[in-house]
Amino acid sequence: MKVRIAASILALAIAIPGFAQQPDAPAAVGHQVETLPDTPAGTAFGAWFAAYNSGDRAALQAYNDRYHRQTAPEDWIALRGQTGPMTIVRIEADGPNAITVLMTVPESDDLYRSRFVIDPNDPTIFTDAALSVVDRPPELAIPRLTQSEALASLQSRADALAAEGRFSGAMLIETGGETIYRGTWGLADRATGAPVTLDTRFRLGSANKMFTAVAALQLVDQGRLALDGTIGRYLPDYPNREIADKVTIRQLLTHTGGTGEIFTDEYAARRSEVRTLADYVAMFGARGPEFEPGSREGYSNYGYVLLGYIVERVSGKSYYDYVNDHIFAPAGMTDTGSLPEEVDVPGRADGYTWSEGRWAPNVDTLPYRGSAAGGGYSTLADLLRFAHALSAGTLLPLPLVAEATRPQVGGRWYGYGFQTQGAGRSRHFGHGGGAPGMNAELRIYPESDVIIIALSNMDPPYAQTLASYYAYRMPEEPSAASDQVDTSAP
Repeated sequence: MKVRIAASILALAIAIPGFAQQPDAPAAVGHQVETLPDTPAGTAFGAWFAAYNSGDRAALQAYNDRYHRQTAPEDWIALRGQTGPMTIVRIEADGPNAITVLMTVPESDDLYRSRFVIDPNDPTIFTDAALSVVDRPPELAIPRLTQSEALASLQSRADALAAEGRFSGAMLIETGGETIYRGTWGLADRATGAPVTLDTRFRLGSANKMFTAVAALQLVDQGRLALDGTIGRYLPDYPNREIADKVTIRQLLTHTGGTGEIFTDEYAARRSEVRTLADYVAMFGARGPEFEPGSREGYSNYGYVLLGYIVERVSGKSYYDYVNDHIFAPAGMTDTGSLPEEVDVPGRADGYTWSEGRWAPNVDTLPYRGSAAGGGYSTLADLLRFAHALSAGTLLPLPLVAEATRPQVGGRWYGYGFQTQGAGRSRHFGHGGGAPGMNAELRIYPESDVIIIALSNMDPPYAQTLASYYAYRMPEEPSAASDQVDTSAP
């Protein structure tokens, strides 16, 4: 990966081939509201912006060829299928060789910030490129509503998406320790007609990274891992010496190790054969770093596989047994796991992805089982229990929770296994996940005492869209009990 993506929906979408455009996504190419600066950075951004909004493989490949980029055109097209075309809100030029651009997309309140930095000696070489979801600045804020108004507006938005056939899933909101909103939409199994309920188990995508990070940090707290210990210290037989000698636990946690992706052509060809974390290491362990470890950020699913594998080697337990015993059980999460897809898990929703003009089961995209990088399953109630256990210090000492959930990277989008965003009462942490037929979002707002959970068994981005929709409109103060809404299936 050569592009840093701050939100996991973007990060996972760009990493996984096979996404298809959602039905009724806008076909327009977007537009810019002001002229791009006539600089090397402005020219480079303009080339990407036009190619991205075109959704055309040839245009994206021409951009790649011109600027020596490695992200496959299909991955950009997949991401555009989720976002729709981008529109420039404003340009923040930082001299001839750097540019930052704020953009919006259809049907979402989220804003996207892109930053390009160009080598002064060669305007076709990038020294950094980032695309991130950012909080709306005060001058672009959406007016806050009363609690009853915000919940009614959320319900209307979710109902509309479900009626249009673009969303099925479940959502929960807690404020001040009290659940004020529960809603369910659509079908968990289209073949049988089984509806989504509050107990439906949804696949989480990259949201599983929170569990892996907590597992690693528990071992750090016990002195069995060191944040600045190298991979080679814990995996002395690791095949690639540059990775082993340079990449640290801290860098794996923060996506700064350059360890790269698992969603490659080789993996796709052997997907059903990759069954353990050791199998991933056998497939990718000889690969060198994509960039000098620690020099920049690059979302890495393989980095989290390595973290899980290190947890196995240090603890003497399988990754799955470790998280069951040390995270799920203490938190009371009885409906969360990563059992293989061939196992019949009661209540686990089937996933549906848009393919060839219809919604189809996502079985051909699923791994053998969820890994330390993502793909397990959980419920609204279990994720709420996880949030409570984390905030209470049940899983980690509270000072370590504070470190894990504050920005640890230059882009200020990631801590140790937790996405971080906002400031003051809008500050939140958690993680999202997205892949064909799955979408998850957990957000914890510590200063506002709000928890938002949204889950879906359809393609991204609508779990994230709905979480943001409420978050931008929720009142400044916690709700009253009289504002509770429950529209869930019986």
